[in-house]
Amino acid sequence: MIRHIVCWKFLENAEGCSKEENLRKAKSMLDALPHAIPEILSLEVGIDVTHGSGSFDMALNATFESVQTMQAYQRHPAHMNVVPFLRRVQSEKSVVDYDCPPR
Repeated sequence: MIRHIVCWKFLENAEGCSKEENLRKAKSMLDALPHAIPEILSLEVGIDVTHGSGSFDMALNATFESVQTMQAYQRHPAHMNVVPFLRRVQSEKSVVDYDCPPR
């Protein structure tokens, strides 16, 4: 199994909205993906609550059967519809993908 973790820092204002508004919109968009993309085994999205100096604003934690199914997710039209919005509202992004044992 593959674990896919993405962390974002958001701009204070983008798309005519505040950081908080864009965080809620992004979370809603990402939370809808499992209903549209069968390759997703699990997906969790969280918005940071501590707001520490080293904190990211939002994180996604997803699992996939294989690298190939993760890549299918990344190419899926539902995912591709979310990506442009995220690119416009983020100031920074970090990603890690790794093998994890099945639960």
